[in-house]
Amino acid sequence: MKTDLQAEDYDALGAFRYAMRKFLRFSKVVLADSAKLTPEQYEALLAIKTRSDSTGITVGELSERLQVKHHTAVSLLDKLATRKLITRERASEDRRQVHTKLTRLGDSVLARLAAIHRRELRHRTSEMIEALRRLQK
Repeated sequence: MKTDLQAEDYDALGAFRYAMRKFLRFSKVVLADSAKLTPEQYEALLAIKTRSDSTGITVGELSERLQVKHHTAVSLLDKLATRKLITRERASEDRRQVHTKLTRLGDSVLARLAAIHRRELRHRTSEMIEALRRLQK
């Protein structure tokens, strides 16, 4: 496999990864310090909020959204349920399906964390966009 990458391509890739790393480090610290959540738990809350219909999101849909195995999604949900951030309910028509929704507490925690993350992303957006623009050339 032949590559035609130039030094500036490597530099742009590195710059983008560096910007992402800084944001992800920030996120990990904020989640741990202010909510005692892991990044994966936060991502699960986001997926539940944004991908749920009126019945909620299924474990399979969450697994796909987070790009994790089914049992990993179940484990994340177990931890969130223990903290009363989500509820789970079996579907009436197909008992194998479990639908998950945010609780009021989960919605409140997510809203607070999402606002912090949005502020930080707005702060870092130009750095990330510039690196992506360099990669488009």
